[in-house]
Formats: sequence, structure tokens, C-alpha cells
Amino acid sequence: MHHTRKAAVTATALLAVAATTMAGCEDGSSSTASSAGSAKSAEPGCPTVLANAKRVVKKAEDVNAPWGGPTTGPRAVPGKTIVYIAQTLTNPGVAGVAQGVQEAAQVIGWDVHTINGQGTPAGIRDAFDDALALKPSGIVIGGFDPKSTARQVERAKAAGIPLIGWHAIARPGPSKDPELFSNITTRVEDVAKISADWIIARSEGRAGVVVFTDASIPFAKRKSDLIKKELATCSDVSLLSYEDIPIPQANSRTIKAVSSLLSRYHGRWTYSAAINDLYFDHAAEALRADGKDGAGAPYNIGAGDGDPSAFERINGRQFQAATVPEPLSEQGWQVIDEFNRAFAGKPASGYVAPVHISTAANSGGALSWDAEGYREAYRRIWDK
Repeated sequence: MHHTRKAAVTATALLAVAATTMAGCEDGSSSTASSAGSAKSAEPGCPTVLANAKRVVKKAEDVNAPWGGPTTGPRAVPGKTIVYIAQTLTNPGVAGVAQGVQEAAQVIGWDVHTINGQGTPAGIRDAFDDALALKPSGIVIGGFDPKSTARQVERAKAAGIPLIGWHAIARPGPSKDPELFSNITTRVEDVAKISADWIIARSEGRAGVVVFTDASIPFAKRKSDLIKKELATCSDVSLLSYEDIPIPQANSRTIKAVSSLLSRYHGRWTYSAAINDLYFDHAAEALRADGKDGAGAPYNIGAGDGDPSAFERINGRQFQAATVPEPLSEQGWQVIDEFNRAFAGKPASGYVAPVHISTAANSGGALSWDAEGYREAYRRIWDK
């Protein structure tokens, strides 16, 4: 549990939008001319959208929100063994959830084996085969598509072994195809919307934005399309560029893209959103080479993950201002709780963690995000 998280959110983020008699926001589009780099009128073009964005961002930045997850459920079912198949333990998200699963299993009194898939299709299939050989009570699909291991999934089903995914499919909750007792993830719609709303709120409804995505991944493309859609609700927010850079090539291509964007847009480029924090690790090099201030524009938000390196950039004010992190440890505890419901013959909880925005002002110097109260809540449920 982080004890420094009570840090106050900046006054800027907490300012309530001034009352306005102006009409609602007119529809914008990615081709709308931006007023971000020109003389500004007294009001942005989307006062109603701006007011709502400030409200939801303030809520998402709250570090003291009460636990909104399950408070009732079956007591601990004894004597279970879980195998966590990690897509790769070099992925901070996958590794963070694995640690949460280990911690929760120790509390509930179960054994956990973690097997590293090494990030390759063959390695993941081998890891799944090894997991099945252990004849566990349950298996976690940690960060990979279960359709890539369809044969092993069928074997697990035939053996009566429930499967729970973490980021295994796009949507949270139970799934019929592939058959998962539950899939643990935040909602992509919520992550995309709050990322765009942060830009709208922080820029006072006036921004020139670049969006970084990997359109070869349907989930990532959908997320970036949803970010664009929300940005377009504010007529004084302009989408300057939509950069499609495959994640495996993010290093060299992001550096080149950022250098080109700086030449093309100069001061008009004031904000960025990326489907993954990783892009800003590479963008920082080009921004630094151009003489940009790490705490200045473009202000960058990662729409998902929230790995430790992202928190280091945010806390150090080095070319990333915010992230929408997954509560990794908390989700590991939820995995164990969902298994306990499965073993007790109960349905999945249906809980989906709400989105959170971490900034230097509210992170308390921590390198990850988890809500308050989840450990105590699950202990009470399990009678542990």
C-alpha cells in the first residue's frame, strides 16, 4: 500500500469550470482549424464539453476514492493451486499482476506457479502445456490472446480447469468465445475517453494534438479511434497528426516521427496521447534533442498501462505529464477472488476497476497505482 498517495492534486486540476451562459459545444472534427496557436477568444469553442471534462478528470485524479469493488462473496475455498501463464515477465503490466496474484494467493492460502511464456507464440504454447501438466485448479491467461493457444484452451476445458484472463481479450468480464470465467481489464472506452478529456480539461479546450497508435492491433486502433472521437467533441481542439507506429518499431520510428512533427508544427503541437506509455519513452529523446523542456509542451498522456518507467517520467517531469494506469496489484487480487467464486460455484463478480489518472501532483512519488481498500475488502470476503 502506498502511504504517500495522499498528495494533493494541483489546484489547476481541481478548478471548477466557471459558470457560462454559452450554448453547448459545436461539433468539431480532426480537420477543424485549431485556435491553439493563435489569438484566443474569451471562451473556448466547447464550454459544455470543457465543463464535463474537468468534472470527470477531477474524479479520475482522486486518490482517496472509496473502494467500489465487491464487498460480499464466498469465503475462501481451501487447498487450491493456480498457474499464472505470463505472456512475458519483461512486460511490466503482466509482471505486476503476477505479483498481485502471488500476494493474494498467500493470503487466501493457495499455491501459485508462474510460468514465463518469453513473449513468443511457441514459448506461450509451451508454458500452457507445462501449466496443464501441473493439473492445477485454475489457470490465468496473463496478457495474451487465448485464441493463439486454442488447443490448450480446449484441453483445459475438457479437464474442467477454469480460465481467467488478464488483458486476454478486449472486454472485461465473462466470455463465451473464448471461454473465460472472467477477463480482468479496464474498459477501453473509459480509458480512451478520460485520456482525451484530460487533454480538453488541461488545455482549457484549446489544444493541438498528436495521437500515437499501432493500427495493426485492432484493440489499439479502436482505442486511438475513440480518443480521436472524444477530442473531436471540442471545436477548438485540433488533431494535428495521427501517427501509426507499430509497437515493435516504436524506438527508431517514434524518434523520427517526433523530429518531423516538431519541424512541421512547431508551437502548435501542445498535447499528445498514445495508446501505450512506451511511445513517450522514445519521444523523449527527440524532444530533448530539440531543446524542449521536459515539464513543458507537448504535454503527453499515456492511454493505458502505467508501467514504472512511465511513473518515473511523470514524477521527474520528463516529457510525460500523465498516464491512465491499470491497478496491477489490485487486479491480481481480483483474479484470485474470481477464481474463489468459480470454485464455490458462484458467478463472476462483474467488477471493472474505474479509470484513474496519475500525475506528478497525485502519484505521491509512487511507481504504480492501486486504489485504497481492496486488500481489506477481499480479506473480509474470504474471512482471512
